[in-house]
Amino acid sequence: MLRVHFGEADLARTRLCATSDPLWDVAISLHRLQTRQGRWAYADWHRTTRRRLREKGLERAVRNVLLPLYPRGPYFPDFLTPFQASEGLDAGLEAVLATAPHRVRAEIGVLDRVEGAPPWAGRLAERGVREEFVRLLRAYHDVAVAPYEDEVQARVEAERAVRARALLDGGVEGMLAGLGPWARWERPVLHVDYHPAVDRDLRLEGRGMLLVPSYFNLQRPITFADPGLPPVLVYPLIHEPPAADLPDPPAATSADPPAASLAALLGRARAVALHAVAHGATTGEIARAAGVSASSASRHATALRDAGLITSTRHGGSVLHTLTPVGASVLRAAARRTGAA
Repeated sequence: MLRVHFGEADLARTRLCATSDPLWDVAISLHRLQTRQGRWAYADWHRTTRRRLREKGLERAVRNVLLPLYPRGPYFPDFLTPFQASEGLDAGLEAVLATAPHRVRAEIGVLDRVEGAPPWAGRLAERGVREEFVRLLRAYHDVAVAPYEDEVQARVEAERAVRARALLDGGVEGMLAGLGPWARWERPVLHVDYHPAVDRDLRLEGRGMLLVPSYFNLQRPITFADPGLPPVLVYPLIHEPPAADLPDPPAATSADPPAASLAALLGRARAVALHAVAHGATTGEIARAAGVSASSASRHATALRDAGLITSTRHGGSVLHTLTPVGASVLRAAARRTGAA
């Protein structure tokens, strides 16, 4: 169990990451390769990634270098997932490369005591060895993570829309209370289902916390082992919906009608539905915006989802629809065409 202690300043400084963290994606996707648990949720990714690793000649390096450094146990080195990676892959890899040698040696020592480190791991303290390692991380990211970035970002945007509604309904505490079945909010402590071998308290002490939704995380949240690092909670993006039934928000409006070109392509009602989803909309809100019945709105949402334009997430007793990157591109293109006309 992990107990995260919040003060008033921490609640004010807690925020939700706008994108998935690429180095946490690397770490947790490597965990996915080490287990059959939850394979159903990643069947296509697992099959395709295995094939691509073979084709790129990376299978042996992943098996002999990466997997031993990212075990699924209670610990792997913090320097492999630096806070700077929230700004992008390049920033994260540069931070790995810039890690102080004494810190690399210390964290590899912890890995050796907790999980058992490969005999060569201590050489990562050497700049040249770490440069080779960073190149391998980038190559693995290009094969296993980058091809799925659009899908991952669509899931993150959907999660942000759900959390934004919880924030509007109940403030930061409401957002924390609705994070998922793996967390329980009892002011001022967030009780988090953690690795069973770990029982710890994390005191934020005014630093706040960055919440990072993770596409590849299926079971339980992860945070840094070192409490002195910037507080981060990487939590499962795919989980059961909250049990609490939240009321529907006010009806969406169509003050900005969809572009005529979009209506000609999709039909007016479906174009209005896509436009309504731009900032997140429930099926009921789509129905009110388009002036159709709930069953018709549901059919329109299904058609848009099947076309890859929106994604849907259960939010209490409702289903919240948000745009995928493709759907957002369609809306932007239609808006640009209307502006040009």
